[in-house]
Amino acid sequence: MSSVAVIDYGMGNLHSIAKALQHADAGVNVQISADPQVINAADRVVFPGVGAMRDCMQALHDTGLADVIREAAASKPLLGICLGMQALLSDSEEGGNIPCLNVFEGHVRRFSEHLTDKDGNTLKIPHMGWNQVKQQAHPLWDNIPQNSRFYFVHSYYAVPDHIEESIASSDYPQPFTCALAKNQIFAVQFHPEKSQTVGLQLLKNFLHWNGRF
Repeated sequence: MSSVAVIDYGMGNLHSIAKALQHADAGVNVQISADPQVINAADRVVFPGVGAMRDCMQALHDTGLADVIREAAASKPLLGICLGMQALLSDSEEGGNIPCLNVFEGHVRRFSEHLTDKDGNTLKIPHMGWNQVKQQAHPLWDNIPQNSRFYFVHSYYAVPDHIEESIASSDYPQPFTCALAKNQIFAVQFHPEKSQTVGLQLLKNFLHWNGRF
């Protein structure tokens, strides 16, 4: 039986993503764990997260999971979600230029204040709700229509140094990277576990992905 470890570092609704993974493929063994042995033994790893970057990185270093995540990212399919995506970059403005895992070279920036749409209406921060995602070719988008809507909740966004690692974008109101990919790593700003049919399809694609594209 294929196995997936959902990394537990004390932040986020881990049962929600675990339940969604199990629903996407009932034949997969899903384990929520902070145990490096369990994570290292899993076929795939999910790195979720909500909350503040400073707290996230402090928890990862305190538990030793920062190195475990880097090792997993170098050896097996890994899916980062929301704060889990942001933590894979080099640093974040949130909390004052917090050093992150540097799996993707790049930075996490805050949306500018006083954003407006094309009609002059004020856009709220955080960016919250459903938004279209413009895909670039990748196996994790299989059977997901272009411009599908996914569910977002965030005030910060990724700015990768290498634009070819941006595998999808959304607009708020300007385009921003909402998914990153390289080697066997895929990371998304939105919440697939809250994105209904297309979110479950993405999770199913991840659970069957061999790490190549």
